[in-house]
Order: sequence, then C-alpha cells, then structure tokens
Amino acid sequence: MENEENVKEEIVIAGQEDASKIRIADDVVAIIAGKAVSEAPGVYAMAGGFAGGIQEVLSGKKNLSKGIKVEVGEKETKIDVNIIVEYGARIPDVAFDIQNRVKTAVEGMTGLKVVAVNVHVQGVNTETAEEKEDRNEEENKEVNQ
Repeated sequence: MENEENVKEEIVIAGQEDASKIRIADDVVAIIAGKAVSEAPGVYAMAGGFAGGIQEVLSGKKNLSKGIKVEVGEKETKIDVNIIVEYGARIPDVAFDIQNRVKTAVEGMTGLKVVAVNVHVQGVNTETAEEKEDRNEEENKEVNQ
C-alpha cells in the first residue's frame, strides 16, 4: 500500500510541475539575504556600490539588498555578500555566522537550495562611537543652519 501512495504523490507532483512554475526574483532573495546579514553581530555595514548609496539617500529607506549579489536558478541559488566589519570583530566568526544566517533564511523562505554564500570583507570600521556622535552632531548643525 505504501508504494502505491508514494507513486500517486509523485504523479501529482510531476503533474503540478508541468502545469505551473514558481520563479523567485533575484531581488527577493537579495532582500532576504540582506536582512539576515544586517542582524549578524560584527557587521558594521553592507558594502554596496555607488548606486546603492544613491538609492538609500533618495528613497530615505535602508536598502537591504545593498552589497548582495544573487544568482537564482530553478532550484538553487548562489549568493555573494559584501560587508564592512566592526573593528575588533573576529572576521572568520562573522563570515561563518553570515553564511549560516543567509543559508537558513533563504532556504526557509524560498525553498531554494543555497549552494554557496561567499562573504567578501571590503573594509573595517575603525570609527569609535564618540567620533560617530560628533560627526552626526556636526551634520545636524549644518542641516539646521
């Protein structure tokens, strides 16, 4: 009996695949991966290109796909992540954590198999919290004048 049930399920699944397909856009996978990376400790920022920074400024929203490059196939995906780490963070630990978070998030939400998560460290943030506060205060004064 079990064999008959398994065959029926396979036939139904095969019939569904022929009738319709689900295609997940690269941008969707990039946003999922970006959200997972942004929650990882030791990550200062995503290292995107000039266009990503312009998009953030114009829209006023954080661009979650900034610094993420995705290649989506029918059933699998490959993801490249470009980050800037916090000074003092252990880079191999940060990268390993990112790989696990991205793989878990993307596979859980999309059903795609993540074949690779390549983490590219583009820089290290050495600015202290005090320096950052001073810079923000100066920028706010300039805007208010």
